Order: sequence, then structure tokens, then C-alpha cells
Amino acid sequence: MKPIALLIALLLAGGAGWYANSKFSGSHSSHGTAGGSGQSGTTARKILFYQSPMHPWIRSDKPGKCTVCGMDLVPVFDGDSGGADRGLSLASNTVVAIGIQTAEVRRQTVERTLRFSGTIDDDDSRHRILSAYVEGRIDALFLHHDGAEIAAGDRLATFYSAPLLAAVREYLSLRTQSGTSTLPSSLVDGARTRLLQLGLTRDQIDTLPTTFTPDTLSIDIRSPMSGVVVKRIAYAGQYVKEGDPLFELADFSVMWLKFDAYERDLAWLQSGQTVEITTPALPGMGFTNQIRFIDPNLDPASATAKVRVELPNPLLTNSASPGTPAQRLFRHRLTAEVRVRASIPDRLAIPRSAVLNPGGKPRVFIELTPGRYALRPVQLGRVGDSLVEIVSGLNPGERVVTQGGFMIDAQAQLSTLGDSSQDASTPAAAVAMEPAVSGALAPSVATAVASTPATLTTEQRSNLRTFVVAADAVGRALADDELHAFHGRLDALRSAAAAIRTIPGIEAAQEVASLIPTAANAGNTLPEARRAFHPLSQRLVEIARQLRTRVGGFDDVRLFECPMTRRAFPDAPAKASWIQLDRVQHNPWFGKEMPDCGTELKP
Repeated sequence: MKPIALLIALLLAGGAGWYANSKFSGSHSSHGTAGGSGQSGTTARKILFYQSPMHPWIRSDKPGKCTVCGMDLVPVFDGDSGGADRGLSLASNTVVAIGIQTAEVRRQTVERTLRFSGTIDDDDSRHRILSAYVEGRIDALFLHHDGAEIAAGDRLATFYSAPLLAAVREYLSLRTQSGTSTLPSSLVDGARTRLLQLGLTRDQIDTLPTTFTPDTLSIDIRSPMSGVVVKRIAYAGQYVKEGDPLFELADFSVMWLKFDAYERDLAWLQSGQTVEITTPALPGMGFTNQIRFIDPNLDPASATAKVRVELPNPLLTNSASPGTPAQRLFRHRLTAEVRVRASIPDRLAIPRSAVLNPGGKPRVFIELTPGRYALRPVQLGRVGDSLVEIVSGLNPGERVVTQGGFMIDAQAQLSTLGDSSQDASTPAAAVAMEPAVSGALAPSVATAVASTPATLTTEQRSNLRTFVVAADAVGRALADDELHAFHGRLDALRSAAAAIRTIPGIEAAQEVASLIPTAANAGNTLPEARRAFHPLSQRLVEIARQLRTRVGGFDDVRLFECPMTRRAFPDAPAKASWIQLDRVQHNPWFGKEMPDCGTELKP
């Protein structure tokens, strides 16, 4: 019986050993030691760290519970690939929890809608000042108000001038003598030219023999052009000298729409391009015409160039009131809204949401394989409404992360996987990702920990950094006029706020968590979203000040203030602040209308 019992015991022990080895091989050692190789040829993989499957920014160097949701932390193993393909690996449930979405890099048409505010002015080439050609006195005026419509040859005033009357009498005398004697015709022609120089029109000179008598003491001042009296300067009884202005005239039959275009918009504009025009003075009406001229000289103060569009301006009569004077369709100096729909075909492009731009260094996350991502620098071309042109850095057919990239970026700050070319001075939102070492921190994070008070744990600092990245992404969505992205990024901010609410010294964190639902339920327009974001932004600014003054290591969190937000959204204050990581301003209160309006504040 003993040999049989011994045999049974050996079989049971071998089966249990095989089961344990198959179940726990490669994951039992937290130090990453390699297991022995048997007939199966398996080798234990190195555990890099443990992370929450639902909140991947929660990480630890040993097993434990997620501080947000209470789930068990799961191990993350060292990847199999190396060299150029190193990247950040995420479990499938983590990819779903973060909400990562990708899009293919391909050639397509990049479209951009530009909006400008302009002024409808008169044609500068048909604007003139009518001045006195000779000294004299205004005896009578036939125009008594500005804005009167006139035709070429209409009487504007009667004018007494002794030199002018003498020149008229001399001309008539020479003309009479030339018909009865051998007086040279050149004398008559010279006298006629003299009258033209003194301001008489050719028609006036032709009628002088029948209209001018020895008792005539004044000469009519007639309009040299058809148009409108923009300004009447002269008055009856006024004495004027040669060169004194009498009337300001303009031709309103063709108007010039002029607007200012910033340097970044000039890449989308060209002569002959069609523009759409609306004006509050003509509600419900729209007009289209083409750009005629783009000034090659930029205004050094505003860095803008003048753009001109010519608009026909017909004279309209009021059929309901026959006695009412006719008026032009466009009035002088109307304000107008201009919209330009520009497009560039066949460009390598990706969605704008895929681009991270910390410190002015654009980067994207590419999907190496499902669940595996790497950070790659790119060079951008023209930025469209939803797409951005890629000059270099990507190839057709690759896939880029369009949603959830900033969460991957937060995850990458501590894992330090991927791009080994980044230096340690890069802001934390763009921390380079190097091959992971168990328990190691990214260079910039390690520097921050070493140079600031050691009252917070590494995990708390990681949670604070994730919160800042999420807050920056919410404000950036409004700066890009992306309402859908604004609502989507509030979820990540809510989770990040929950992770920092117990950190000492960050009093406003609890208020942020309570304000997020209100912002998430904001209306479906950008002004309503900005209105809901304002109280949340105030708390974010408070937290940013606390991070920079109490915690330390967050000098890349910048504060900006816009001094003219009163018209940005309903019930807006005169000025409002926000936080961001980028050095270049991205105003969330005005978005694409005035992205760089504001000044940086000291913490």
C-alpha cells in the first residue's frame, strides 16, 4: 500500500505545481526576475508598475487599491518591442475607460472659415474735396444739409469773386473780337483755359455768351461729379481764400468693404476669392463678391493687412412714398461681418484634436498597435476648422489619437516611455518618454520633487499634474471653439478633481468638483458654455496660485487675464482669468475671434 500511496502523492504534487506555474508564471515577482524555462519555453516578464484600470493616472510601485474608485491596481509589464517602436501600453479596459479614439492620417481637403469685422466705406478714388479756386464770397447755397445726392453739373452755390468776374469779361471780349477781326485764336483759347483753372466747368464756359450779362455779379459753383455731399463746409455770406475747402464729395455708386486680416489669416486669403457679407443695417440679407486687393504693407502696430472688396451700391426709390428722395442700398461707414470659406485640396492632414502643443512644440500620439501608443513630434502647416495640415512627422496610413491624448500624456509623465530625444527642461505636459525603470520618475517630475517641499507624496503630485493637464484641456476646447470637446473633457476633469480633493493646501478642489456638473449641463452654444465655465475657471485660477506658491514645482502653470470679456457671454464681467500650460495665449472667452487677447499674470 505504501508504494501506491507514494505514487498518488507524487502525481497530485506534480499537478498542483503545473497549475500554479501556468497561472502565476511571469507575474509573481515584483522585482522583474526571469522565471526558469521548461518545456513550454515561457519567460517571466518585468513588472514596471501597478495602475488603476479605470483611472490610469493612478499608479504605484506595489499592489494596492485605486484612490478614486477603489478597484485593485493591475500590473503593467515591460513591452516586447524596443528601439523606434517603444511606446506606452494600455490595457483594453483602460483604453475604453479613457475613451481613446483614433483617426487615419490621409490626404484630404483642409477647410477653414474665417470671420472678420469690416467697414463699408466709399471708393477712395472717387472721394474729393471741392475747394475755392480763387478768393471771393459765398452769396447763396443750394445745399443745406449733408448727405444730399447730387449729379455732375448741379448747382452747389453762387460765388462772388472780382478776379473771376474780370476773367469772364476778358474771355467774352476776346471771343467777340475774334469774330470781327484777325485776333489770333490762341488768345481766346488762353482766356478759356484761364476760366477752367479758376473752377468753371466746360459747360459753364460754353453757356457764358447767353447767360452772362454786364449786370451779373456772381458765378455758379457746380458739382464736378455725381455722388453725395459727405460734408458741407461753406456757409452763405462766408468769405473764402484760394484753397479753402467748400464741400466734401463722394461717389457712393460703388463701395469699398475694408477689413483687417492678421498674419496667420493671410495664408488663406488671395485676390479673386469670394467672400460672404452681412450687415446689421440690412437684416436677413446677404451679399457676395470677390477680394480685389490685399495690402502688401502690414500695420506694424496691429500686424494686420488691409483687405478690400468692392460692392455695387444701387440707388433705391421708395415706391410706397413717391416724394421721398432715393437712397443707396449701403450707407456710408456701415459695419459688416465678413466670412471667407477657404479650402486647400490634397493635403496630408489630421483632426485638430489630435495635436498636443505644449510649449509651442506640436506633438501627436500615434497608435503603434491597438493599446500601444508613442509620442511623435510633427511640423504643422495651415490650421483648418477641424483639420490641420501636416508638413512632416507623419505618413499616410498611420493612425493618431484624436480623443484621450491628453490623458495618455498624463499617464506618460511618470512612465517615461517612448521618445528618448526630449530633454529634461521640457514642460511636464510634454515630458519625453524614455524606457521605464521600475519606480523611476520622468526627469521634469523628479526635478520638481527634489526642489519643492516634501510634504506631498509622489502619487499626490502625479494626481495634481493630471488635474492641471485636464483643466488646461477644458479651457483649450473653448479657445478652439470646440463645444463637443468641452463637454467631453469635463469628465476627465471631474475624475482628476476627485483624486486631489483630499490633498492638503488645495482648498478650492472641492468647489471645482461641485461646479463641474453645472458646466457639463450648460447649453448647446459656445456663449452658454463660456458662461458656465467662468465660475469653474475662477476656482482653477485659485488652485493654480496655490500650486505655484504653496506646493511648488508647477511653474509651467500660467495665469492669463482678458481685459474685455464683457461681450464674451451673457452677464460676463469686464475681465476674466484662466489657466493654461502653453506659453502662447489661447483665450477661452473669445476663441478664434481673438485667441491672443489677454496678458499673463504673476501668481
